[in-house]
Amino acid sequence: MSQNISDFPLLDQAATPEQLRQLPATELKPLADELRACLLSSVSQSSGHFASGLGTVELTVALHYVYNTPFDRIVWDVGHQAYPHKILTERRDQITSIRQKDGLHPFPWPAESEYDTFAVGHSSTSISAALAMAIAADKEGKSRKTVAVIGDGALTGGMAFEALNHAGDLHKDMLVIINDNEMSISENVGALNNHMARIMSGSLYTSIRESGKKVLQGLPTIKEMARRTEEHLKGMVVPGTLFEELGFNYIGPIDGHDVNGLVDTLKNMSQLKGPQILHVMTKKGKGYAPAEADPIGWHAVPKFNPSEMKKPAAKKSLPTYSQIFGQWLCDVAEQDESMLAVTPAMREGSGMVEFSRRFPKQYFDAAIAEQHAVTLGAGLAACGHPTVVAIYSTFLQRGYDQLIHDVALQELPVLFAIDRAGIVGEDGPTHQGAFDLSYLRCIPNMTVMVPSDENECRQMLYTGYKLGKPTAVRYPRGAGIGAEPQKVMSEMPIGKGVVKRQGQSGYALLNFGHLLSHAQDAAEAHDLTVADMRFVKPLDLELIGELAETHEGFITLEENALAGGAGSAVLEALQSMGVYKPVLTLGLPDEFIKHGATGLVQAELGLDSDSITQRIGDFIQR
Repeated sequence: MSQNISDFPLLDQAATPEQLRQLPATELKPLADELRACLLSSVSQSSGHFASGLGTVELTVALHYVYNTPFDRIVWDVGHQAYPHKILTERRDQITSIRQKDGLHPFPWPAESEYDTFAVGHSSTSISAALAMAIAADKEGKSRKTVAVIGDGALTGGMAFEALNHAGDLHKDMLVIINDNEMSISENVGALNNHMARIMSGSLYTSIRESGKKVLQGLPTIKEMARRTEEHLKGMVVPGTLFEELGFNYIGPIDGHDVNGLVDTLKNMSQLKGPQILHVMTKKGKGYAPAEADPIGWHAVPKFNPSEMKKPAAKKSLPTYSQIFGQWLCDVAEQDESMLAVTPAMREGSGMVEFSRRFPKQYFDAAIAEQHAVTLGAGLAACGHPTVVAIYSTFLQRGYDQLIHDVALQELPVLFAIDRAGIVGEDGPTHQGAFDLSYLRCIPNMTVMVPSDENECRQMLYTGYKLGKPTAVRYPRGAGIGAEPQKVMSEMPIGKGVVKRQGQSGYALLNFGHLLSHAQDAAEAHDLTVADMRFVKPLDLELIGELAETHEGFITLEENALAGGAGSAVLEALQSMGVYKPVLTLGLPDEFIKHGATGLVQAELGLDSDSITQRIGDFIQR
């Protein structure tokens, strides 16, 4: 896939940020228009995150125009908004490869470019990283500038405010840009706000302010009165009082799509000392009407035809595990109004849209704050409400302390519906659900289930819900295998697996989770016994013991890190029984899994059907 360079003549003149900074300011608006068109062209060819980047085009141009990148450092929060940054930083010719195997990383990635100053994937990290860079810059003494760009959604993450509190206290020179695209902090911006931002960031306002402080230095009572008067007057015009209290000088809000206005304000602010906040109003999906109208639907897109002005219809396929969960949640809510469900801003991804609309009083979105979401679930459970926390595997990692202390230690009835477990594909190493079995298995009081198909998923969710103890059901991203979920829900016996196939080879394959079809393919090739183990904790020790009496070796299969995973549990169990037989453990290696289509990644890791069959054959013949 490629783009026609002649379609973007100004971008061709700004192939690097250094070249961009040579352009006259009058060229910046048409350059931004070309950048937006280039983003539209590239994502429509490659698929990927879309609406967020459309909203940061002018901001990206202004940042690289004002700051001497890569010497000056820009830290992007999350990375959905950083596609324009990648295009402007010497990767335009590769942008159509983004998120594909061996292509550009889906998020900022330092190993990929010196302009990517910090690896990001989870939200709310930019201010902490930027503060560290500001501290380092201060020690260098080279006048290196540091900027963090954080979306308003990421500001709901607690660590963002922890970093703001620390940065205000240390008073290092740094700029935090709040990319506010949902109007969650202020009203619409206009000429007055833009004018005020220019005045407040300019040298005249700053010198008057600092001179006033010096004049009043020896008069603490009058100085305090003046400070409070300034705060209250400023608070009447701009909503920055909170940030001022944290030690930041607040500027804004300003129009984030006025590239020249952004340049003027950033130039002024780059000369200010101490921690600064610039509040920028943008529109997610800016410049492409369908994305402006539906920024959630256009957040991430498959390949599409831009001229059709509509998102391509989803291909008809089997229900996803997220949909299975969403339907189960609605079915339980119809029966039990005491049940409550929590998600950390993953309503769409976790399949909770219908539930949130039909049962709004039982639905709680904790925003992008995973630690809070877990403890909120624990608190609700402590008040007598059986609670479901719907969360991605990679995001539950962020609430691990709360999972241990607030849920498991108190043995509260919280069910964790863990989506995106295992390989998630194009989103890469920050989003792969590689570790949940390992980090859940070691927690006392936890029950951990791994469904192999859609019906098992539904029944396990119900089992965990009725169990009345801390429970996790982990399931993969995407569609199931076509197993029809039974409408009637029933509790499964805890810690019991089932034998799916009786083989004669003398080897038993213990399957944990959705790779069962691959296990069955390998079993047919090598005449293996296959057990669908269903539970990682408690493990079915009775079944393992019975199989050990009649088989000379084992194979374990999981889509989780081998270190501490289900295979490790089996090895521990055999050792505790005094059984010493050869065991082949198949799972994810001790490395971070790169991005790429799920099937391609599985094949590369030896976890597709053919590779599993080959690896088992080699093991048996040793």
